[in-house]
Amino acid sequence: MIKTALAAAFLTVASTLSAFASCGYSDARMTCADGMIYDSETGSCQVVTG
Repeated sequence: MIKTALAAAFLTVASTLSAFASCGYSDARMTCADGMIYDSETGSCQVVTG
């Protein structure tokens, strides 16, 4: 019983860490509403002008 619980905990932690390691912030994408564009300097969506 203890071995099973430890194995489950280990697999949970290992999969969580690998998910964080493979998902870098530089790869993250943000979707803005229609008529808006993502501004990387402010980290938010801005209204398209012009």
